[in-house]
Amino acid sequence: MAIAPDYVDSLLAQYAGPDANAAYLMCDRHDPATVAFTLVDDDLSSREMTFGELHDRSARLATTLHERGIGVGDRVGVLLTKRAELPVTLLALARVGAVYIPLFTAFAHGAVEMRMQAAGAKLVVTEPGQVEKLAGLPDIQKLVAGPDFAAAEAAEPLETSASLGPDAPFLQLYTSGTTGSPKGVPVPIRAMAAFHAYHEVSLDQRADDVFWNNADPGWAYGLYYGIVGPLIRGLKNILHHMHFTPESTFAVMEKFQVTNFASAPTVYRALSKSGLPTTARLRVASSAGEPLTADVTEWSQRVLGSEVRDHYGQTETGMLICTHWNPVAETQVKPMSMGTPLPGIEGTIRDGVISFAADSPMLWFMGYADDPAKTATRYTADGQWYLTGDLGRTDEDGYFYYISRDDDIILMAGYRIGPFDVESVIINHPAVADVAVVGRPDPSGVRGELAEAFVVLAPGVAGSDALATELKLLVKENYSAHAYPRCVHFVDQLPKTESGKVQRGVLRKLEL
Repeated sequence: MAIAPDYVDSLLAQYAGPDANAAYLMCDRHDPATVAFTLVDDDLSSREMTFGELHDRSARLATTLHERGIGVGDRVGVLLTKRAELPVTLLALARVGAVYIPLFTAFAHGAVEMRMQAAGAKLVVTEPGQVEKLAGLPDIQKLVAGPDFAAAEAAEPLETSASLGPDAPFLQLYTSGTTGSPKGVPVPIRAMAAFHAYHEVSLDQRADDVFWNNADPGWAYGLYYGIVGPLIRGLKNILHHMHFTPESTFAVMEKFQVTNFASAPTVYRALSKSGLPTTARLRVASSAGEPLTADVTEWSQRVLGSEVRDHYGQTETGMLICTHWNPVAETQVKPMSMGTPLPGIEGTIRDGVISFAADSPMLWFMGYADDPAKTATRYTADGQWYLTGDLGRTDEDGYFYYISRDDDIILMAGYRIGPFDVESVIINHPAVADVAVVGRPDPSGVRGELAEAFVVLAPGVAGSDALATELKLLVKENYSAHAYPRCVHFVDQLPKTESGKVQRGVLRKLEL
């Protein structure tokens, strides 16, 4: 078997037509009786949400959005946990042609404010436990799950939905910045073709699977492939409201008999190191976010009945290279290899950098919002190749292997942390004269990397454990609880190049 020659063309015909309609593609074309999500609560009680319910609730919410002046191209922040209101909001925004901006619920006020101001957002949809993070955003409307939603969903359903064409954005995500503020990535409707291919070819999600992508929808992997991907294919995903623990993850796998699981390597590492017994058995296990280690794959094969296959992608592109699960892809499983490109993606190595042909039909990156200069850095001078910034190699069969990042993103517990975000908080402390944040290997082997801060103090200030704790708390409260530096090192100066750039590679290699 092999992928049909017209496979990519057939997907583009579905998702990249001149009248492409995001609400129709994600919901309205499916049987209303089909289950879209299994909603699982903290106590493992559950209920199923059908496409019919999604259609009705989102159409009613769309009426309220329209009445509030939300329309085509308007940016709307969504600060919600994994609850029913999240996909309802996504579809309601699609109906009026607005753009959904995910906000990670572990963000502090500053991270939320930066993204909403950068996007020019007109509205934030949130829930009672997150409302306080919106203080100081007086010019942005708020819609809160609970009474606000009950009133909104009592409205008459909006009868129409926006048909905006393939290049109209329906999502906008923000990267983790290394040399400046995070950059906005508009995601066009035609990206759904690539999302569909990844779910079908790489994840091999089937109608009889119990599929669970447990990544947080505040980030690309959880939103693209835990929310949008299953919706466009008309297949269900589990939405588990509780935060990750090994105990809760095994409990969900066992109770709901999960067969197809997708997550970050840190989740698999935490499960493997927990020592907990489990009766869970998987047909398919997939990982994305950072390179896999051999011990994780060995453990998963032995305990869960399936190896874990590595998949590679970026916020700007979605998944690009995978050890595909669907047998039609005829993929070999090679140790430490990420696999081969997704159908419709042409990849190569240019000067050591993993690169992709800019005219690949499944490559949908349109550039960073309002930042043509930054966009230009992602391409070769002739515009023919998209540059990932990651180093890699290929073998004689065309299989790709990851070597290292060519930037300074910190990959901790599956999350991408931009040093600039953390540094911009710490540098505001009056005791700090200079600071650099880098990722260093987690000694426990669970989180991949940990953020560590190297701090140069102001004259006359002495370093102390109390000050280190104060700086950690500052990041927790002003950026995000997941991104604070686990270690703070007080140093006399930072290693820098002649042009004044911090040599982060030197810091990562320091013996301390």
